[in-house]
Amino acid sequence: MFEDFKEFAVKGNVLDMAVGVIMGASFGKIVGTFTDGIMMPPIGKMMGGVDFNNILVNLSDKPVKTLAEAKAAGIPVMTTGMLLTDILSFLIVATVLFMLVKAVNKMKKEAPAPAGPTPDQKLLSEIRDLLSARAKGAVA
Repeated sequence: MFEDFKEFAVKGNVLDMAVGVIMGASFGKIVGTFTDGIMMPPIGKMMGGVDFNNILVNLSDKPVKTLAEAKAAGIPVMTTGMLLTDILSFLIVATVLFMLVKAVNKMKKEAPAPAGPTPDQKLLSEIRDLLSARAKGAVA
């Protein structure tokens, strides 16, 4: 059983997938930081000073203004602003992956269709077929 697992783990596809998952997680963190720290503050400023991390739906009757206040008081909230930020992060990752896959597919050259037989090859095929038919007729 150990040998089977060793064979599975050492296969190139499994290692490639592991590297891809690790790189994807790192890329996700970079995109998250980019979205939270670079993109959302100017968007919030254009919208009148909105902090997307503090856009929330309060599910209690106690008033809170920030997510930190809600967490400190143990008040249940739905963090809709964080959801919007995560959706934007997802769209960035999806766009980058789409462009990456499109570029890789473009780099892969499709094998050209095999060329048809030349006129000489066609003639030789016809001669072969005639000789074969004549030989079959002589044997029969």
